Amino acid sequence: MNTSFKWGILGASKFALEQMAPAIHAAKGNSLVALATKDKEKANKFLALSDSLKIYDDYIGLLEDPDINAVYIPLPNHIHIEWAMRCLKAGKHVLCEKPISMAAGEIDRLIELRDETQLLAAEAYMVVHHPQWQLVKDFVDTGKIGQLVQIDGVFSYNNADDPMNIRNQANYGGGGIPDIGVYPYGVSRFVTGCEPTKILFADIVFENGVDTWASISAQFPGFKMQAVTSMRAAPRQEMTIHGSEGFLKLSAPFNPNVFDIAQVVFRKGNEQEEIFKFPSENQYINQVEAFSLSATTAQAYKCSLEFSKGTQTMIDMVYARNKELL
Repeated sequence: MNTSFKWGILGASKFALEQMAPAIHAAKGNSLVALATKDKEKANKFLALSDSLKIYDDYIGLLEDPDINAVYIPLPNHIHIEWAMRCLKAGKHVLCEKPISMAAGEIDRLIELRDETQLLAAEAYMVVHHPQWQLVKDFVDTGKIGQLVQIDGVFSYNNADDPMNIRNQANYGGGGIPDIGVYPYGVSRFVTGCEPTKILFADIVFENGVDTWASISAQFPGFKMQAVTSMRAAPRQEMTIHGSEGFLKLSAPFNPNVFDIAQVVFRKGNEQEEIFKFPSENQYINQVEAFSLSATTAQAYKCSLEFSKGTQTMIDMVYARNKELL
């Protein structure tokens, strides 16, 4: 008998094909058993991973499959919350791509339904499952860099030549902040356990209703955070956590092994740098294994809906501050 934790995927996105479907296959105790898509060409690419994969031509059919334990949602941003709720109502655990909603208040409805159904619902915020971020959090928590002073982050890529990309489409909930701003914003909250008290400034460039470049500064209790995100700049990602006695620098904070090898540089005062490398970690596999463990045991999940609501609240604050400064 196959006792694995069984997954279905709603939609045949490129990211699901290249990252999440292989991660589900590779994760211990997990298996991908179904996909919902009307696109036969895309379905065939998933079948190359598993020829026994069940293909549904509608989402409801997949949700009604009694063999499926959990559903992964890589659909366009503007319908994330709707289908996450449908999954819970169908009795399925749900892991939804970020952003899980387009406004913080919407997440309250999902939290209520999660509590009512006693199922696991979470945002696919994979970075917290990578050990480099646990290392950073431990260093901050134990005071190894002294008093926290400032966090700086940058995340960019250039998709200007792809105007039909959903990230460039306002009607689909596109924009750089929902797509990649969630990372520097969210990890700043994750490693400190703090929430922003004020957005000091938010300079945002919009094209056709979506933000393509944003520079923001946020005040947190006792420290400041600055971040630049862009969909019109060369690929780059970096995070630096500055303390009164030392600093931590991550060269591939969000897409390790895709952008670069994950490593954390730690330097305290004039002491020699220590470099921690994580060449073989796969945060997507870690995420799947952590999710299935929490769904089947009492193990708390690292990225709760309440955490996701906090990040979305910060995003809402950034957009609101930009409007105030116009």
